[in-house]
Amino acid sequence: MNKGPFGISLSMFLGVMAFLAAPALTAAQPCEQIASLKLPDATVTSASGVPAGEFPLQGGLDAIGQGPLHPMGRRPGPADLPAFCRVQITVAPAIKMEIWLPTSGWNGDFEGVGNGGKAGVISYPAMATALKGGYAVASTDTGHQGEGGDTQWALGHPELVADFAYRAIHEMTVAATSVVRAFYGKRPRYSFFNGCSTGGRQGLMEAQRYPGDYNGILTGDPVMYYTHVQAAAPFWVALQAKKDPESYIPPAKLPAINAASVAACDSIDGVKDGLIENPLKCPFRSDPSALLCQGADSPTCLTTKQLQTLKEIYNGYRDAEKKLVYPGSMPGHEEGWGFIAPADPSKTLADNTSVGVVGFFKYFVFSNANWDYRTWDYVKDMAYTDEKLAAMMNATDPDLKHFQALGGKLLLYHGWTDPSVSPLETIHYYKNVVAVANGGKPTATEDETPAMPNEARPKSDFVRMFMVPGMDHCGGGPGPNLFDAFGPLVNWVENHHPPETIIASHMTNGAVDRTRPLCPYPKTAQYTGQGSTDDAANFVCRAPGN
Repeated sequence: MNKGPFGISLSMFLGVMAFLAAPALTAAQPCEQIASLKLPDATVTSASGVPAGEFPLQGGLDAIGQGPLHPMGRRPGPADLPAFCRVQITVAPAIKMEIWLPTSGWNGDFEGVGNGGKAGVISYPAMATALKGGYAVASTDTGHQGEGGDTQWALGHPELVADFAYRAIHEMTVAATSVVRAFYGKRPRYSFFNGCSTGGRQGLMEAQRYPGDYNGILTGDPVMYYTHVQAAAPFWVALQAKKDPESYIPPAKLPAINAASVAACDSIDGVKDGLIENPLKCPFRSDPSALLCQGADSPTCLTTKQLQTLKEIYNGYRDAEKKLVYPGSMPGHEEGWGFIAPADPSKTLADNTSVGVVGFFKYFVFSNANWDYRTWDYVKDMAYTDEKLAAMMNATDPDLKHFQALGGKLLLYHGWTDPSVSPLETIHYYKNVVAVANGGKPTATEDETPAMPNEARPKSDFVRMFMVPGMDHCGGGPGPNLFDAFGPLVNWVENHHPPETIIASHMTNGAVDRTRPLCPYPKTAQYTGQGSTDDAANFVCRAPGN
């Protein structure tokens, strides 16, 4: 393949240069005329003005692609929106997207928003938030229709898998940029991407594959090691329970595990507040033997086999050769381990369990609707899965030099108590990005990740990561889990001020009852020793050992 500057493909380089060199249009078009806009490999199916007022946010769960301000799991209702131009576009073979453009008050920027689960729906709630912020905004269903864990669409359609894996977001961004130019008569000043979970993976894919698409990318709890996270919990827990039902930890025991881990590690950071600031320092993670039943089995203790399962959940899922398949979950909010219930050995995992982990192997990997997950072999089948799909689906490439050279900024965040996507995977990726940016080499697995020097950052400061104590997957959890990371990213890109802290809040019954600063890794929030421990003003961000 011919290479242009920065080592990217010649066609990609020429496309980026053509985009940068193209003259801005001098006159905007009325919304309805956008319907006649000619786009390469895309068709505008509708363009119409929407008056200010309530707009139904039909379809899909509330936007996990927008980050922790919008926790997944509830159906969105109508939103009170300003007037906008609504453009609907289809890109072959089946990618549907929408672009919303404020008819007044446009802030000059563009925001692409990500998806959750296996996508299949347009993220209307996230679009509504961006529109109300003055952004021209776009979202896509990534080339198929369905919700959450729907996976059957992938059977016999590798082109749809490729669109879901990486192509759809790029095509959305290219089309949206053209529509913005046509409608406003000029390109966006800056383009931003905002996503969590699947949306987090999409953001990393953009930085890795299409470094010229966005100036700033916010990516939370990213499902980046896609082929392997499917084989972790609940898949791994269920398979272990099928082999030996006595190894299964019933949900009724999770509160006791939660209480024991917090009791053992809450005070390590010097503040007894019900939170584990840095679970990696928690000795309970490697030795939870205090929970071993001394007499009869009960909901407040674990049997010997259950204790071994807990250790493996904490320390990572391994194959028969003891090779790490995927890092484990962290202590601090075991009551939120939703992967335990579907792993009950008396039950059979459905295709759509945990946003489609079984369906992923049936339809994405083995292309066999009759495949039985109980036949899975972690050595042989994991290798086959990676050979077939890792290069397409895993967003783990730490070489972001092209993105960095174009001035891009990447802001990562991850909840420490995320039960679905291991925070250790994001830490490992961040360390590898730093290593490559500083001229070093990445490590292959989380097991091999060296300790990071206290103040290690890339020579050119273009990436930062914020770990969120007590936050589950993209929101929720016992800790301060409501925060705005998008605003600091915008300030970083537009005003060259990298974020030093992000203030997070916790709410109970609609009222804020705790605030806490989030700190750029590897710094953590440390109590000054004075004032309320529920007030962020009484904490400072310090590097380990300071």
